[in-house]
Amino acid sequence: MTAPVVTDETTGEGTVWLPEEAATARFGARLWRVWGGEQQCVILLEGDLGAGKTTLVRGLLREAGERGSVRSPTYTLIEPYTLGARRALHLDLYRLGDPEELEFLGLRDELGAGTLVLVEWPQRGHGALPGEDLVVNLAHAGDGRQAGVSARSMQGAAMLRELAGGS
Repeated sequence: MTAPVVTDETTGEGTVWLPEEAATARFGARLWRVWGGEQQCVILLEGDLGAGKTTLVRGLLREAGERGSVRSPTYTLIEPYTLGARRALHLDLYRLGDPEELEFLGLRDELGAGTLVLVEWPQRGHGALPGEDLVVNLAHAGDGRQAGVSARSMQGAAMLRELAGGS
């Protein structure tokens, strides 16, 4: 079990210590479990190269039932996954030249209820992405990682409360 997210109710933010790669994957799995799955949810993943963003996504998608290869869509920019009645879109915008490219890639057509959108390097898509529900900022901390989690919507706040419960 991953440690619960320690939250500050006044700021809508929390942190969790992730001592090893497996803990980062387990935290991703927890994100899948706390998302209700009915509404669209957008989670922005911030952090330096090698901070664990793709590891978190891999853990989330494994929990969701994805058995195929899960790697960062660095060159394709968007990788869709069908997960039963739900969908996940994994975006890696590191190589995005202009936010308008997301329109040409058909991102808007992929959005909707039952879709979880996970965005690495979201600052590169500024202005072209749907509003975020959660922001997860992964940072190296000693021998592990620390994840800062910020709620940006009512749905995100509900997810953060569940994460704080240690589910």
